[in-house]
Amino acid sequence: MEPIIAIVLALIGYALGSAKMINQGNEALVERLGRYHRKLKPGLNFIVPFLDQIVMEDTTREQVLDIKPQNVITKDGIYLEVDAVVYWRITNIEKSFYAIDDLQQALSNLTTTTLREVIAQNTLDATNMSRADMDRTILDQLNPITNDWGVQIIRLDIQRITPPESVRNSMQEQQAAEIKKMALISEAEGERQAAIKKAEGTRTSMEIIGEVLRSHPETKEILRYLVAQDYVQASQKLSASNNAKIVFVDPANSTDMFQELIAESVTHEENGKTSGNGNGAN
Repeated sequence: MEPIIAIVLALIGYALGSAKMINQGNEALVERLGRYHRKLKPGLNFIVPFLDQIVMEDTTREQVLDIKPQNVITKDGIYLEVDAVVYWRITNIEKSFYAIDDLQQALSNLTTTTLREVIAQNTLDATNMSRADMDRTILDQLNPITNDWGVQIIRLDIQRITPPESVRNSMQEQQAAEIKKMALISEAEGERQAAIKKAEGTRTSMEIIGEVLRSHPETKEILRYLVAQDYVQASQKLSASNNAKIVFVDPANSTDMFQELIAESVTHEENGKTSGNGNGAN
């Protein structure tokens, strides 16, 4: 009876020792007597105790590698501090274990070197404005190398590019000057549009007055009265100001002046219509 119990216990121990559970998203490498034997997939796997040994278990999911801030120099000689993040995953777990000793350290060093080389080929303005292009350029240079390590670089994001304080101040001043320039241009355009509208309004008013005087001559006296009234009101406003310089004009002369202006407007419009009618008759 005792030998049977011993055999059963031995079988149970062998089963427990040979059964290996690999979680979903992971893979493992098995060596037999010190040499690579096979790869274990997710789920329940069995190995030979004492002969087989699991030397590595790692995830095949996407991983994040934070590249510490690096001091780099641009093509135009500006020193920058650059911070980036690399997203990567293992595509061949056997290569990732046997082809490279310290995978994450190798990825960090390779990415840092490539990042410096790419930025050194661009000016400061190009570096700030073409981050997406630089990301693709870096990926194109990294993946041919990391493929030999069984790794795929999925994407690289340059999170922050920090120029020196003097350069930042110059950039802020340039941006402020550009904003002020645009504001002045907008203000000048608004004043131009307002002047055009005012001139069009004055022209329309003169045309209306000329038409009324031409069709109703008796309204000339009313117009003289309105001009004199506006003159009196303007004089009162000027006299009420402490800083105003008042220049008095003879109302009689001012009325004659307005009469001449109106007469010229009416004559100009009548000549225009007469000329139009004559051309039509010809």
